[in-house]
Amino acid sequence: MTISVELKQLCIDPSSRGRGLAARFMAVAKQQQPDGLTLWTFQVNTSARRFYQRHGVTAVEQGDGRRNDEREPDSRFVRQPRPRPS
Repeated sequence: MTISVELKQLCIDPSSRGRGLAARFMAVAKQQQPDGLTLWTFQVNTSARRFYQRHGVTAVEQGDGRRNDEREPDSRFVRQPRPRPS
C-alpha cells in the first residue's frame, strides 16, 4: 500500500527563524515518509533551496510556474529513501 502525503505550504515567520523549527518539521517529515519526500519551492526562495539541500533534498526539476497559483517559476526537490538493511 502506498500512502501519499502532501504538504501544501510551510512558512516560518521571519521572527521565528533560526530556532530550529523548520529542521524539526523536516525530521518529522523524514520519519513519516521513509520512502522519500518530494518538495516544491519557488526558484527565488534561495533560503528554502539552501535549507532543503542541507537536509539531503536534491533539486530534480525546474518549473516555469504554470503549475502553481502564483505563476512563479518553481523547483521540485526530492529526498530519496534511505537504503534498507539487507
